[in-house]
Amino acid sequence: MELQGKQTAKVPMDDEKIVALYWERDEKAIEETDFKYKKYLFSIAYNLLHDRLDCEECLNDTYLGAWNAMPPSRPNVLKAFLTTITRRVAIKRYHSNSRQNVIPSEITVSLSELEDFVAGDEDIGADFDAERLGCVISDFVRSLPERRQFIFMSRYYVAEPIDVIARDLSLSRSMVNKELAAIRSALKEKLESEGYSI
Repeated sequence: MELQGKQTAKVPMDDEKIVALYWERDEKAIEETDFKYKKYLFSIAYNLLHDRLDCEECLNDTYLGAWNAMPPSRPNVLKAFLTTITRRVAIKRYHSNSRQNVIPSEITVSLSELEDFVAGDEDIGADFDAERLGCVISDFVRSLPERRQFIFMSRYYVAEPIDVIARDLSLSRSMVNKELAAIRSALKEKLESEGYSI
């Protein structure tokens, strides 16, 4: 009787090693990125697009974007770096699809939650200094307790459905909704204190 060798499961590579592969221009970097982050990045794209083929294309564009960015960029947090690329690619595709009247996605729903106090006059965007506004919102998010940071980023940056956020935090859907309402209220106060009329 032959002894069969034990099959060992592949372990994801450390992020620093993956980044080093990009810097060495080793195509294994993309393979390792895909192995480690495909499911996560796909979920970000899917939250925005709700179309598997579009999401696959977003993943390919993300890997290409990472390949083209490293070097010269050397991300401190690879997951955040890839998240940003995926989100930008997916949003660009979302805008392209919405011009073709494709069904709205989770991003439409999550952004509509912020509409009441971020939207206003049609040319309000021209009045805002986008960089300053970004810093104000970023500072606000950093000042939140860890759970609220997670909820804010999950809902408004990654466009996660409320049910998913609730499951991830072992909370009820109504508790997540209450947290989101409190976060929006605090953000509104912060923006008004910084001179943004809401």
